Amino acid sequence: MPADLAVIGLGHLGLPLAQAAVTAGIDTVGYDPDRRPYAELRAGRSPVEGALTASEVRRMISGGFRPTTDAAELGRVRTAVICSPTPLGPDRAVDLTALGDAARALASRLRPHTTVLLESAVPPGTTETFLRPLLEEGSGLVAGRDFHLACSPGRLDPGNRTRTLANTPKVIGGLTPACTESAAAFYGRLTDKVVRARGPREAEMTKVLETNFRHVNIALVNEMAVLCHDLGVDFWDVIRCAETKPFGFQPFRPGPGVGGHGVPVDPGGPPHGGRAPGHPLRMVSLAQEINDRMPRYVIQRCATLLNEHGKSVRGARILLLGVTYKPDTADQEAAPAREIATRLMDMGAQIGYHDPHVLDWRVRERPVPRADSLYEAAAAADLTVLLQQHRTYDLQGLAVKAQLLLDTRGATPAGAAHRL
Repeated sequence: MPADLAVIGLGHLGLPLAQAAVTAGIDTVGYDPDRRPYAELRAGRSPVEGALTASEVRRMISGGFRPTTDAAELGRVRTAVICSPTPLGPDRAVDLTALGDAARALASRLRPHTTVLLESAVPPGTTETFLRPLLEEGSGLVAGRDFHLACSPGRLDPGNRTRTLANTPKVIGGLTPACTESAAAFYGRLTDKVVRARGPREAEMTKVLETNFRHVNIALVNEMAVLCHDLGVDFWDVIRCAETKPFGFQPFRPGPGVGGHGVPVDPGGPPHGGRAPGHPLRMVSLAQEINDRMPRYVIQRCATLLNEHGKSVRGARILLLGVTYKPDTADQEAAPAREIATRLMDMGAQIGYHDPHVLDWRVRERPVPRADSLYEAAAAADLTVLLQQHRTYDLQGLAVKAQLLLDTRGATPAGAAHRL
């Protein structure tokens, strides 16, 4: 059965897009070569932690959304949006494998006048030098003449119920002006505001700038938090005071590490970046180095606190609170909790955890004991470490019950716990 839209890749980008499209009355099919998302969606469950609730999935299905693993469906749509994952590989270059697979699946079925949109986070130049050749070679069609091609990087904040696709401006950069307008016509049905970039590279670089902005600023406050601790300065009070400035300052807060789907990128590094040699983004590399050190710093603070109270890490009972990368969601993408748990285990600690959104948590493929009673577990633990401040946590009450409490988020009342 023909559909207006195909969403390719049913992950943290594709699912919210499909939901918004179905809500807007757009006949939508969701394609993913992996059978697991298909099976989960057909069973009324979200295949991605924190992306959609079960009730939202059921409403999508009842609204006409059709998940499929049959690539033939891609040849029957007017618009195809590629939302494939583009993680960093071992060499910290963006891995375009899933994007290439999606492009080839679409290309062999691409029809004239189709609009193809790329939402995956990619280095500048990818739409033109990687995606376009795959689509043209596989279809025999020419982008900009026979079909429209544009980039509109995903901007959603997973778990944020206030900022949705409808009220988050959509940046669009087409291969030609006609490509841009075709993309704008599609996204205009889903969002209140469309922002036209000069071209695909500008749209791609917008995402790079937004992601790197976050990581660089978090690195700044992470580094200052370490310095302030050494100087005996309450950095959380410093932030409280600084954020009263009505101009020229935006508050960021330190933490045990940086998680999430947006990874810092030096667009000169990957093969499709088009950078002249000798111009790396040094600040981005330094920010990544600083942020990558934070889990080790948290462990250092744990060891110091235990030692000050006559205990060692080896044999200590340590309770980790909140193992997701952001509060009030089940999404664990790149959360620092796993590295912290791994290192503490290597040092001989007995690790337990509590998280209201994660009922089963594994480190090195082994289940970590989950605390049934939070207060009892905190009272029994030699050290409790707050890694994520879910709103269900009564931190003042927790500070009273815990033998030792290390707050890596600055969420506890001043003086109630040891803060990062």
